[in-house]
Amino acid sequence: MSQSSITTAPAASGIAAGAAMPGRVWPQERAQGILLAIAFPVALVVLWHLLVVMSGTRLVPTPYRVGVMMYDFAFGGVYDDAFSGTIVIHLLASMQRVYGGFALAIIIGIPLGLLIGKVRIIRQMLDPTLSLLRPIPVTAWLPLSMIFFGLGPRSAVFLVFLGAFYPILLNTIFGVRSVDLRLFEAASMLGCDGSRMFRQVVLPAATPSIFNGLRLAHGFAWILIVVGEMTGVPTGLGSVIMDGRTLSRTDLVITGMIVIGVAGFITDRIIVSINNRVLRWSPQHHG
Repeated sequence: MSQSSITTAPAASGIAAGAAMPGRVWPQERAQGILLAIAFPVALVVLWHLLVVMSGTRLVPTPYRVGVMMYDFAFGGVYDDAFSGTIVIHLLASMQRVYGGFALAIIIGIPLGLLIGKVRIIRQMLDPTLSLLRPIPVTAWLPLSMIFFGLGPRSAVFLVFLGAFYPILLNTIFGVRSVDLRLFEAASMLGCDGSRMFRQVVLPAATPSIFNGLRLAHGFAWILIVVGEMTGVPTGLGSVIMDGRTLSRTDLVITGMIVIGVAGFITDRIIVSINNRVLRWSPQHHG
């Protein structure tokens, strides 16, 4: 056997092993993923346009009309109405309410979930009540929120908090309850106990479930902002959508929906990036 074949065999096997490494994304795969991610929404827009043109309806705008509305909403100069050039005002107002409620849900939901998952007495005391309240739709709380907090942004923050709270709480409880018992045994053999056991074993093992809860809760927070801004607030993307419905301006409604989707998507990518950094020791949790 020649010297070159001897030296190239390990290299080839190394390349094969590298190709099989989990969690590693090659440039071709990344490019393919980006292409597919762009192609599908483009196909939906084309289908939308064709369906509107073929049906001849005026109730649903074409993508072009929505694009014009989005330009006017962002920069103005087309319709020169109350919504022209106001995207920043409405987006910032909605973001304050969304992330105010989301942050409140994190502050309460994660510590409470850790306690319920770890301490049996607290679980026995709180779990029945939380299970009773959880199925109640957030929309059912709308009248009470206006009574408790009045008309305005505080009611919206409260409703967003309710929608985001339970996904964070339940996923945190699940993460704590599903920690492998062998981890506790191994940690005990290494002299880890008490609060150190909680910090070094329970919390890291529950972190993947906590991040799953954060992503779910973040999505619910943006979904519920439309409901939250039905409480009489003058600004916000939910308010824009409700005004568009009242004025029969479907292009304005769809514009508000698209802005909510884009804002939620960008923030979700930020959460995924934080998740990947925190859980870099766990390749299967890279989003």
